[in-house]
Amino acid sequence: MLHLRVTLLLFSFALSPSLFSQNDDKAIKTVINNFFEGMEKGDTVLLKSTCTKDPVFQTFMASQEGAMQVFTEDFKEFVQFVGTPSKDKFREEVEFESIESEQSLASVWTPYKFYLNGKLSHCGTNSFQLVKTADGWKIQYIIDTRRRGCK
Repeated sequence: MLHLRVTLLLFSFALSPSLFSQNDDKAIKTVINNFFEGMEKGDTVLLKSTCTKDPVFQTFMASQEGAMQVFTEDFKEFVQFVGTPSKDKFREEVEFESIESEQSLASVWTPYKFYLNGKLSHCGTNSFQLVKTADGWKIQYIIDTRRRGCK
C-alpha cells in the first residue's frame, strides 16, 4: 500500500509541471491576444494592461539605405499612436509557434501577417519576452522582423 501511495505521489508531481505549463500557456496567449486586440480597437487601457510599466519595443528591418538595423520605438509614443483616431484600420494575425516558460519568464515566437485597411501590408515574426508579476503575465520586450512580398 505504501508503494502505491509513493507511486501516486510521484505521478502527481510529474503531472504538476505540465498542468502549470498549460495554464501558463493559456494565460500567456491571452495577454498577447489582448495586446493585439487593444491595438486593433485603439483601446489604450487594454493595450497598457498587457505590458510592464516600461516595456521595450524593437524592430529589426531594412533601413532606407537597405541595411538591416534595429529600430527602437518609444512605448508612450506607440500607445499615443494606437489611441489616436484614424480612418486606417489595422489588424495583425499571429500564429503561436512556440511558447517556452518557467515560473516567472516566458519567451514566445509568433509569425504574423499585418493587414492595413484589409490588405496585406507586411509579415514577419514577433519575439515576445514576458515576466510573471503579481498581476499576472506582462510583456516586457518585443522585437519583430518585417518583410514585404508576403503571401
